Amino acid sequence: MSNLHDQLVAKDATMSVVGLGYVGLPIALAFAKHIKVIGFDIHQGRVEMMKRAEDPSEEIPALGFEGCDISFTSDGEDLKQASFHIVAVPTPIQASNQPDLGPLLAASRTVGRALKKGDVVVYESTVYPGCTEEDCVPLLEEVSGLKMGEDFFVAYSPERINPGDKVNTIETIVKVVGACDEATLDMVAKTYDLVVKAGTHRASSIRVAEASKIIENTQRDVNIALVNELSIIFNRIGINTFEVLEAAGTKWNFLSFRPGLVGGHCIGIDPYYLTWKSNKLGYHAKVINSGRYVNDSMGFYVGKQTVKRLLARDVNPLEARVLVMGLTFKENVTDIRNTKVIDVIRELESFNVKVDVVDPHASPDEVREEYEIALRDAPENSAYDAIIVAVNHTKYENLNAIDFSNFLKDGTGTVVDVKGAFRGKTGDLDYWSL
Repeated sequence: MSNLHDQLVAKDATMSVVGLGYVGLPIALAFAKHIKVIGFDIHQGRVEMMKRAEDPSEEIPALGFEGCDISFTSDGEDLKQASFHIVAVPTPIQASNQPDLGPLLAASRTVGRALKKGDVVVYESTVYPGCTEEDCVPLLEEVSGLKMGEDFFVAYSPERINPGDKVNTIETIVKVVGACDEATLDMVAKTYDLVVKAGTHRASSIRVAEASKIIENTQRDVNIALVNELSIIFNRIGINTFEVLEAAGTKWNFLSFRPGLVGGHCIGIDPYYLTWKSNKLGYHAKVINSGRYVNDSMGFYVGKQTVKRLLARDVNPLEARVLVMGLTFKENVTDIRNTKVIDVIRELESFNVKVDVVDPHASPDEVREEYEIALRDAPENSAYDAIIVAVNHTKYENLNAIDFSNFLKDGTGTVVDVKGAFRGKTGDLDYWSL
């Protein structure tokens, strides 16, 4: 098994990375600076962009493609040239909040058709404990006609990439690895050591590695749900949540979490994989489900509070116009998947409020296709009864009371500041935050 690692280093063997999104592409490029890599994605348009050294997610500059021994393809036959396969495809949820293993199983079939004796398959997609061995491995065996543990070998090493984060990267975050046996564990860990300068943590099993990933985001979800619930309580009391958190944060062991909209493809999704597995085992996860309920309701809560502020100012919602600034799931990224800003917009629309949306990072075509919303190029001056700063993009951070007034009708109105970034910066304007 260690021989495959040596072959990769000597470029006598090739690695494939299946799925070249915000997780897969950085991994593929990092390895391609050391070994031969085949980058595979089912979307030909994305593949063509990467061949031109363009990252469809706009996370990696053209310079990041330089010096990389990598070929991009959408042809599954090309994967037969590889002996070490990394699967990094999305694991979304269905509308019913049940796990959607469609992309993962499709990728497993693609890899299965390329498998040969001695190959290694490593899954990075976030899943519930047991998924790799119970769902993916049987499919690999069925499609390839080979036997795991005898003919090919499997490991799990969860991705820990934080979109938009230029400090905590692949190289600086410890990599957790679990495998089907000790030899595979050793080989896979050594291979990741080529690019992960922070080193690897060797888990005792694939399931432990799977569980370690799923609880990272579940823990954050529950903690954010707590402060979101606190913000609802403090709003009724009539005090500002961020002032309370600043005061409480003076204690050395106070955990620093902030209220907000919890969307995206990690924190807002991963806990459902764990609760689904828990239900299958006959246990209803009370704390995790409660946290999910709170966080999933926050977009609607922000929308309702905005309407209440309008009514308090004698503005008829039927005649109101609101500007929403930011649509991506977090600041300074292009990803609009599972953004909870859409819940704010839909809630406003349920009161027949006219909503304009701007976002300097989101693709107008993707927004139109995903949400049937036409992004504006820029806000209209003197047009709005309220402004909701939903995502704290860097391009918004220098906005002040004059800027907001210019967008509001007659220079006055409501500013809803979801993340509290403009507290004390909106002058005499009606102000509200979580």
